[in-house]
Amino acid sequence: MKRLETSRLILRGFRMEDEGDLFEYAGNPNVGPNAGWPEHKHIGQSRQALRGYIKDGEAWAIELEGKLIGSVGLHRDRLWSFGANNVRMLGYVLSENYWGGGYATEAARRVVRYAFEEAGLALLTVYHYSYNAASGRVAEKCGFIYDGALRDAATLSDGNITDEICYSMTHRDYLAAIKGWGAQDSMAGAMPGI
Repeated sequence: MKRLETSRLILRGFRMEDEGDLFEYAGNPNVGPNAGWPEHKHIGQSRQALRGYIKDGEAWAIELEGKLIGSVGLHRDRLWSFGANNVRMLGYVLSENYWGGGYATEAARRVVRYAFEEAGLALLTVYHYSYNAASGRVAEKCGFIYDGALRDAATLSDGNITDEICYSMTHRDYLAAIKGWGAQDSMAGAMPGI
């Protein structure tokens, strides 16, 4: 994976040495279920997840001052059948210890910029569960457009059913959004948090 930077964060490929930091936040019941996976009960689950992240190469580790605090990725979008190579779903997860500091928005904006300026994508999407409003705020701060709700579209890790809230961004939307990100956000590698 290409290493990306912001004013505060390093976005890099995962490595096995991240297992302790990953387990620290993935074991929190407030983190994984919001992202669609059950909390990790033992470090072996984090180790297995790391192997998957490394193999797939779809997600960047979010590093702050040498510590893994989350991830942000560009994943295949299961809902878009056309343009499968030009459409990706943006996903992000952050340790609860760092919620509210603008880190998710900062990392997401950097990956959005990479997606449109370097990877040549035509469309990005974001989905979140109806009860996870914080994820929607990150999408909106990045400039994603609210598309609607897919009612009862998601089965949670505990078996419950919930709505999935949908956002999208075209290249044209991206060009409009970056105008509102501020001067530092439009500079390479400098994207302050909100």
